[in-house]
Amino acid sequence: MLDTLSQDVGPAGDADEGVATLVHRLVADSRLLAQAEIALYKAKAAERIDAYKNAAIFFAVAGVLALSALIALLVGLIMTLATLIGPGFATAAVVVGTLVVAGILGMIGKGKLAPATPQVSS
Repeated sequence: MLDTLSQDVGPAGDADEGVATLVHRLVADSRLLAQAEIALYKAKAAERIDAYKNAAIFFAVAGVLALSALIALLVGLIMTLATLIGPGFATAAVVVGTLVVAGILGMIGKGKLAPATPQVSS
C-alpha cells in the first residue's frame, strides 16, 4: 500500500522533472513563437517588395515613354527648324541647345550633392 501511494504522489524528484518539462516546453514554445514572428515579418516584407516592384515597373515604363516623347519633340524641332535654317544647322542647334540644358541640370544636381558646411557657433 505504501509503495502504491508513493508512486501515485511521486517523490520530490518528480516535481523537479515537472518543472524541467515545463521549462523545456516553454523554451520550445518560445522558439516556435519566434519562428512564427520571423515568418510573419518575411511575409509582410515580401508583400511590400511586390508592391514596390510593381510600382518600379510602372515608373520604368513611364520613364521610357517620357524619353520617347522628348525624342519625338526634339526630332519635330529639328524638322521645323530645317525649313528655316537647313537640316544640318537645325540638327546642330537642337543638339547644342539640348546639351546646354543638360549641362545646366547637371550643375544644379552637382550643387545639391555638395556637402553642407557645418555651422560654427560663436
